[in-house]
Amino acid sequence: MPSLPDTERLLLGPGPSPVSPRVQRALSAPSLSHLDPDMMALLDEMRGRLDRVFRAAPGAFSFAVSGTGSAGLECAVSNLVRPGVHVAAVVAGYFGDRLAQVCERWGARVSRIEVPWGRAADPEQFARALRAEGADLVTLVHAETSTGVLHPVGDLAAVAREHGARIIVDAVTSLGAHPVDAAAWGADAVYSCSQKGLGAPSGLAPVTFSAEALDRGAGSQSFYFDIRLLRAYWTERKYHHTISAPLVYALAEALAAVEEEGLEARWARHRRHHSALASGLGAMGLELLPPEGERLWTLNAVCVPDGIDEAAVRRFLLTQFNIEIGAGLGPLAGRIWRVGLMGHGSSAQSVLVFLSALERALRDQGYPVTPGAGTAAAGDALATVK
Repeated sequence: MPSLPDTERLLLGPGPSPVSPRVQRALSAPSLSHLDPDMMALLDEMRGRLDRVFRAAPGAFSFAVSGTGSAGLECAVSNLVRPGVHVAAVVAGYFGDRLAQVCERWGARVSRIEVPWGRAADPEQFARALRAEGADLVTLVHAETSTGVLHPVGDLAAVAREHGARIIVDAVTSLGAHPVDAAAWGADAVYSCSQKGLGAPSGLAPVTFSAEALDRGAGSQSFYFDIRLLRAYWTERKYHHTISAPLVYALAEALAAVEEEGLEARWARHRRHHSALASGLGAMGLELLPPEGERLWTLNAVCVPDGIDEAAVRRFLLTQFNIEIGAGLGPLAGRIWRVGLMGHGSSAQSVLVFLSALERALRDQGYPVTPGAGTAAAGDALATVK
């Protein structure tokens, strides 16, 4: 059988992100039962921390679904979508499309508001669509992982509220790294994952439901994702499923680290390292797909230069430097690299090591790069951007 890995990769793809030694140690704590009093105390503490990282409104229910970010998506949709409900889905990339597809699977009548991949959604276009057709519910992606675009969810959500629509937000690649404000957005449900901005391993999906969504909701046809049953487990200690103790420990420790750093300081760290990476890439003659002002700090969509074999660059980084980055999806396949700087992986070291390795990979294919130009520009940015 294959042996377990004994060399740590530098995970700079679209997720998972690197896990800190502190969180790694938490995984090895003694296991507890899913109904052990000490486990329930951990879950109570986690609910409070998730309320704060989501900036949830009073009365919201914040918790973590057992599963990946897609489980969070399914939980949100299955509790808020019923057959025949009219959903207006903003589709600006792979994950906006996935959210629309899941709504269709749950019987919704979905109207897609298409946005070019690589650009942020326009609130006025969104408003025109709602004026023309209305909607019972809207789906929005805050951080589109496939394009590196940060969408103006605050403005889009305000439009949705004006039209009386309920709101689901995908914050998978933004929670813990970009400002997320479920209360200010008036969102009925916001979901994320454990393995990106929060810095834990994959396997749990933080979700928050507003008090209004809980009051109006009729539960889900899915047993596993029924918010009434999940809430009964998390708050009333009623058996629902066997949650993973090690994953709870890891997410609890990661959330503690988030609070110790402070949300605003954490957002500033992610912004700083994104800015340094962008400066370094620019000095190497490379471009990011989204225009400035629409870019994620967590996921950088780097345009592949003409004549460069993008897959060969990824292989070179993996085999020569033990660095993993992501490929493009859908219409962006072969056109971009997706470089993640998230959670523990958002660091000056990650930026400088990656730029140095990328320089070598590009020069291996004959791309003209001034030696050291990327790391020098990034170093200058790190010295000036606070």
